[in-house]
Amino acid sequence: MRILLAYASLSGNTREVARLVAARCQALGHRLQLLDVDGDTAAALEQPRDALLLGCWTDNAGRTPAEMKAFVATLRDTAGLPPGPGVAVFGTGETQWGPEYYCGAAHRLARFFGSPHPVLEIEQMPHGQADTHAIHHWTDTVLARIETSTHADPARRHA
Repeated sequence: MRILLAYASLSGNTREVARLVAARCQALGHRLQLLDVDGDTAAALEQPRDALLLGCWTDNAGRTPAEMKAFVATLRDTAGLPPGPGVAVFGTGETQWGPEYYCGAAHRLARFFGSPHPVLEIEQMPHGQADTHAIHHWTDTVLARIETSTHADPARRHA
């Protein structure tokens, strides 16, 4: 599959999760483009893709940071919004701000795109075997589901 993995990171936590997800995608043989949404996004949006993976930190009271909102708007205006089954979201957050806000931006993005996939939540910076396992498991599961729906026999699909 061709995958665009776009992320927003304030302190490096989400960037590190994105790098681990990217490495897993590549290890599974997928073509991947890793994109920090703070940079130039126009060239990336013109690339054909089978899947969009989004990573985001959570701003004030569970909100999506401005740079990710701008990326989504550019995506909508330039390339069109992808269908929900091809979009999966991960996020980093801090439980100290309350469970109602924890990884709130990631959940908002998943709802916005209508993603059927679980949201991967990582507390601050990923560390240890448990976080690595969670990231690999999430990546494997999401990619298998997207690949199955993307490459399903069209004759078997029902409206």
